[in-house]
Amino acid sequence: MTESPDDARRLAARTLALVDIPSVSRDERRIAEVVEMAIPRGAFHEVYGDGEAFYFRTDRRPGRPLVLLAGHLDTVPPQGNLPGRIEDGQVIGLGATDMKGGVAVMIELAHWVDREAPDLHADLGLVFFTREELPVAESPLPALFAACPEIHAAELAVVLEPTDNTLQAGCVGNLNASLTFNGRSAHSARPWQGENAITRAVEGLADVVRVAPRAVEIEGLEFTEVLSVTRIEGGIADNVIPDRVHCRLNFRFAPDRDTDDAVRRLEDLIGDAGELEITSVSPSGRVTTRTPLAERLRAAGDFAVAPKQAWTPVAQFTMEGIDAVNLGPGATATAHTRDERVDIGELVRTYRALQRFLTENA
Repeated sequence: MTESPDDARRLAARTLALVDIPSVSRDERRIAEVVEMAIPRGAFHEVYGDGEAFYFRTDRRPGRPLVLLAGHLDTVPPQGNLPGRIEDGQVIGLGATDMKGGVAVMIELAHWVDREAPDLHADLGLVFFTREELPVAESPLPALFAACPEIHAAELAVVLEPTDNTLQAGCVGNLNASLTFNGRSAHSARPWQGENAITRAVEGLADVVRVAPRAVEIEGLEFTEVLSVTRIEGGIADNVIPDRVHCRLNFRFAPDRDTDDAVRRLEDLIGDAGELEITSVSPSGRVTTRTPLAERLRAAGDFAVAPKQAWTPVAQFTMEGIDAVNLGPGATATAHTRDERVDIGELVRTYRALQRFLTENA
């Protein structure tokens, strides 16, 4: 493996080119076409592609583990941050951090494998997919997993979500729910003739807002489980006792809970105080830090190890029985912001660490 000063130039140019392709969730057709065409067919076979998810891999060789690199193609809506630009050693623009930079690293690694034919210690698979920024029910990954059973033989999946180049294990689950409190409307001059839904909401939410963060330690990493009221709507007019209040809840549950347990926890907490409806639930991700491949990856970049205090597709891979970790060049502090950006030096660091991970002592 050779380290070239051209790495930074190629990675920056690739990231900027991807940033400049509008790719808000559900409108990823153009970027999917570009990425599909960008993977060299000399070293990689396209095993699966349905326009929403793609799986490429090198030849399978007996005795070699299969390692997957995974990244999503979509972004949140723009905030006046298109087109992108390169400035002060950074690529700036929509999706630069989450996660066009990670996708650029994946594509450039594919070209490196094709160009230099390095002696890889593992067979390499590349998974690209759309609609990650939407509820998990819209994810195209389940169709990919069903169509390609060989993916389940992978010994490690590396999801290149932004992690500031730390190796982040697992992820918290994400449950969204609607909570409605019903009363009976009345004139505010005679409130005793009605039942104030706001009063019911204040009383019914008391236990929710008092739930303290729960610290959960797994493999020496501390996750924090939190429940929040994120929206509340109610009331008709200043002289009307309202008969309805609608709230939204967000439950970020620790990896020691599965989705059923998370739902039960919320149902037990609410009881009969209001009408609870679970609107979406994404599973937590199993923690994987102590396997030989995860340790090899950590050592390849001398990465710090941390818990993933957010949801990522690591959960979808671990639900399939595949060990998975988060590792990406993006800056978490700028993800989804108007000022989204990724440092070119961090792109290079991820790229070269993955080169070492795939080749050293092959």
